[in-house]
Amino acid sequence: MPLRRIPGLAAAQARPQRGSPRPVVERIAGWSARHAKTAVFGWFGLVAAAFLVGQLLGTQNLPQYDPGQAGQGEQMLHQLNVVSPATESVLIQPRGRGAASLTFANDRQMRQAVAAVAAALRRLPFAATDISAPSLATGRLASAAPSSASRASAPRSSRGGAASLISANGHSALVTFDVAGPHADVNSTVAADLAAVARVQAAYPELIVAEAGSASTSAAGNSLLESDFHRAEFSAIPITLILLLVVFGAIIAAGIPVVLAASAVAATISLLAIPSLWLPIRSGTSEIVLILGMAVGVDYSLFYLRREREERAAGRSAAEALQIAAATSGRAIVISGLTVMISLAGLFLSGIEVFTGMAFGTITVVGVAVAGSLTVLPGLLSMLGDWADRGRIPVLGRRRTEARPSRLWAALIRRVVRRPLAWGGAAVLALILLTVPALGMRLGNPLVDLPANVPVAQTLARISAAFPGTPAPAEVVATGQNLDRPAVRSAVAALEARASATGPIRGPITVTPVASGRGLILEVPLAGSGSGPVSNDALLTLRNQVLPETLGRVASVSLAVTGNTATDYDWDTTLRARTPIVFAVVALLAFLILMIAFRSLAIPLVSVILNLLSVGAAYGVITLIFQDGWLQGLFGVSGNTVIAQWVPLFMFVFLFGLSMDYHVFILSRIRERCTRGMSTCEALTSGIAASAGVVTSAAVIMVAVFSIFATLSFVDVKTLGVGLAVAVLIDATAVRGILVPAAMALLGERSWYMPRRLRWLPGRKLHESEGDSGLAPQTATSP
Repeated sequence: MPLRRIPGLAAAQARPQRGSPRPVVERIAGWSARHAKTAVFGWFGLVAAAFLVGQLLGTQNLPQYDPGQAGQGEQMLHQLNVVSPATESVLIQPRGRGAASLTFANDRQMRQAVAAVAAALRRLPFAATDISAPSLATGRLASAAPSSASRASAPRSSRGGAASLISANGHSALVTFDVAGPHADVNSTVAADLAAVARVQAAYPELIVAEAGSASTSAAGNSLLESDFHRAEFSAIPITLILLLVVFGAIIAAGIPVVLAASAVAATISLLAIPSLWLPIRSGTSEIVLILGMAVGVDYSLFYLRREREERAAGRSAAEALQIAAATSGRAIVISGLTVMISLAGLFLSGIEVFTGMAFGTITVVGVAVAGSLTVLPGLLSMLGDWADRGRIPVLGRRRTEARPSRLWAALIRRVVRRPLAWGGAAVLALILLTVPALGMRLGNPLVDLPANVPVAQTLARISAAFPGTPAPAEVVATGQNLDRPAVRSAVAALEARASATGPIRGPITVTPVASGRGLILEVPLAGSGSGPVSNDALLTLRNQVLPETLGRVASVSLAVTGNTATDYDWDTTLRARTPIVFAVVALLAFLILMIAFRSLAIPLVSVILNLLSVGAAYGVITLIFQDGWLQGLFGVSGNTVIAQWVPLFMFVFLFGLSMDYHVFILSRIRERCTRGMSTCEALTSGIAASAGVVTSAAVIMVAVFSIFATLSFVDVKTLGVGLAVAVLIDATAVRGILVPAAMALLGERSWYMPRRLRWLPGRKLHESEGDSGLAPQTATSP
């Protein structure tokens, strides 16, 4: 099917316009329209090149360290080439009727199953090492403690101490072992271990014979993550396409935003191979890039395409329609994209490595989506011409591109403008009430970040119930030369002398030389349960008092304390210290961009405040659902009592940028009408009512895309998806329909106030005619 270029477009774009030179966005659109084939095929050529680069380089798996001293300890261990073997546990329990009366001592099948598990593990090509099982003769401990299994998701664990592998009531037994082979191959090796245990389970159907531990948990998590990514990939595009078909009523017009967004996502995910050479890029980054890229990519293309189609429907020539779309929606896309990217850049200030890769990926996909909307989209529209409206759906095929202001929104805005204090006050009060639950938000990390229906998670829960265990000890990593010299031994003895049964430092303390004597690993039990004030105080006592007074006094010895307690504490401390900095910097930079874009002090201030309100309301909703238990069953969550530590900060930078999308597009429409001589109150009603259809469509698509997160497996990802969807919904309804018009109605013409001393800043002044940039005067249209 041949594509026809828009007649006379190249000539129209070549004609000089008033107010030359035209803005960069218009010049880019003009070049793309004049060189449509170069722009379109060049874009897809770049996407293909990015894919080839990604395939050739491959995404590297660089080590990722936790923040603070815990991360320093992990780096020291990495430099010493110390890798803790992955620890697994096999649980053997009776099941069915009479199970309560069966114990390891009186049930021959349990004892046989224990022996069968140990034998099966030894027969593997990569035989498990350090296998520990209850003694068949005495029913007592052979070696090892089960406490590490209850903390299987931790980066390092310790078995230390002599504890029974038979539960206190005798109904459960454990076989513990270390996964054999290179650490890099642990996922494939543990698969063989799991298969061996499954064969034993098949031989003893009256027993529960199930394996869980750090390696099996990691393997299950990776498998779920891959499955989630494919589910999100195959859900996001069809859902988006269906909604766009409803918006445009034509297959080709609906397909354009999907193709551009999908190509931006594909290019970005491929290009992540480049920063992975020096940054830790995790597989979860691709999932975030996919959802965010589809959301913003479709939004940007939708606004641009809808504006161009509406101008054509209003009788504009093809050249005028593209020029107007570039000058209005194109300019708004640039402002919105910059705001989103700057907000996401706030993640670099967090001091947490896991955010670094996410920040790089999300900033890149937004930048690529903006570039595609400004460059390839005008060329594609030039090539398609009237074909963009072909492929109409019989039921939906009526003219969807005509600019029909919404009577419902117009009626609402008129009421808000007449009584801004009452309407605005009610909306603010409602958002504050939604925010209140967030004041009780508890941050933390679940012991196992897997859904409860995953077999390995169920096994871990059974092990934790049968073997309560003790928290993993703190790990003191010491490096230096001649660590076997008397001064070091004396300091270690002094450290051991500080341990007591009731003090913050408990015993016994174990010391393990590593790396040919270049390092020592000291496992120091702490008071408390491993988390909470008691354990944190014990950790600080170890770091700030005990170690400086013992090993810290030995010359040329470097120390760092890591482990589960240290990791959780350092995460919490880093987030508490850095979050206000991230909030302040992101808000300030967004304020500056909006001030330059709209040449106003009040507009960016109102936008920042309203964004904070919508983010606070989203925080309150996720607290009610994922912490306090409201509607948890709807999202397949049970027993969750904390919000994952990374979610609130990540939500903030996401939402602060994304919320600006609708602010920028709506404010651009209002400002456009003010330049034509309307009062601010008149422009409010006209601008918001005229843009209601396209903004609502964009919001529905973004909410639908973010809601895909809520269907995925991991609780923290569900939390993020629900929070993002709720905030976008609030922005597109309460903020757009009530708070923005109420605030601007109260301010009136002061909305556009700019102090004289700041008027040197770049940007188009309010009194300048849009025609000065080559934009013809118009009647009411939408973005």
